[in-house]
Amino acid sequence: QVQLVESGGGLVQAGGSLRLSCAASGRTISSYAMGWFRQAPGKEREFVATISWSGGGITYYADSVKGRFTIARDNAKNTVYLQMNGLKPEDTAVYYCAALYCSGYGCYGRYDYEYDYWGQGTQVTVSS
Repeated sequence: QVQLVESGGGLVQAGGSLRLSCAASGRTISSYAMGWFRQAPGKEREFVATISWSGGGITYYADSVKGRFTIARDNAKNTVYLQMNGLKPEDTAVYYCAALYCSGYGCYGRYDYEYDYWGQGTQVTVSS
């Protein structure tokens, strides 16, 4: 079992920045691809970013956040980060961290059904 705990959410003005953290416990995440998803009120959960466990951390982003958000991982700290810059009101959502066990080199996940473990989420609110 992998337990994931997100932190770093909060209220920020448009154009501001936040860094979310996802601390894992129970198992090392070095063999897990990691992802961030978000869910706004009244909307379905959507993919934000993912990073592979191998290949130096191959990343993939949703078009809506590309160039503004950066996902990174520190396997020594068993932690994944999401640096969010240039925040917009439409980024307001609960952000979830997720772990996907995959053996393939450079694999990562873009779909929520692929993931094995989820955190409880952290609220991000961007005011205009």
